[in-house]
Amino acid sequence: MNHSDLQAKAPALAAGMAAAGHSPDAQLSQTRHRVALVADWRIGPGSTVLELGCGQGDMTAVLAEAVGPAGRVVAVDVADPSYGAPVTLGESAARLAAGPLGPRVEFRFGTDVLDPSVGFSGYAFDHVVLAHCSWYFASPGRLRDTLARVRPWARRLCFAEWDLTPGSGDRLAHLLAVLIQGQAEAAGSHGQGNVRTPLSREGLLRLLPEAGWTADGGGPVDTDGLQDGDWEVAACLDPAGTQERLAALPEAVRQLLLSQTDVLRAVAKPHGNRPLAAYTVTAH
Repeated sequence: MNHSDLQAKAPALAAGMAAAGHSPDAQLSQTRHRVALVADWRIGPGSTVLELGCGQGDMTAVLAEAVGPAGRVVAVDVADPSYGAPVTLGESAARLAAGPLGPRVEFRFGTDVLDPSVGFSGYAFDHVVLAHCSWYFASPGRLRDTLARVRPWARRLCFAEWDLTPGSGDRLAHLLAVLIQGQAEAAGSHGQGNVRTPLSREGLLRLLPEAGWTADGGGPVDTDGLQDGDWEVAACLDPAGTQERLAALPEAVRQLLLSQTDVLRAVAKPHGNRPLAAYTVTAH
């Protein structure tokens, strides 16, 4: 399936997601972004894919469409099926499973691939995919160990994440929101947000050889039209959540993050904060 064919199916794929009932426009833009990633990675019909950090299945649905009836997607996430809002992971997975893509997908929630009981045979998968999930990891070391763990199972790694280099001033609000959350996590105040370990592209490239992978491609990805800048800014400026997180921190760290939050409040817009760009890396 070529890029144009897959892109033409984006509206139908988006409409099939459980979250589409809450924010149809947002779901469509998120789906189109993931279609562009899969097309760039050239994941084709008949492929077997291990997806780590599948979340609510935005990427899972696109992968399932790309691999076709003869392909297979095993979608793994450490979170419980009850996690997520306004739609839980379990609700979204059930919606996908009940649709035409269901037979191509196996969801495994509450699953950590670092658990010794989790395993697959050598090269059981053509591709292992991590798309916008690496910042959820508790530490760079945890990400490195996970990449090393899956190395014998897949021939190829397809990785995508936000790029910490802002590129332009109108992306500063998203960057500040990400760094504030990451610093709070690093200082020991653990939240339930999307950002725990905001690793740079250069940091990822340093981890890959340690995990047994050799990078062989990748590049920048356009993200205009995505809502993640607004989402992360809102998470940082939520008064109740911010006060609770900062209260648990050492005074010096708390004052540092309060000052950064002041800057964020000054530069952020009520809506339409431009998201950071993203990047892809492929490896073998």
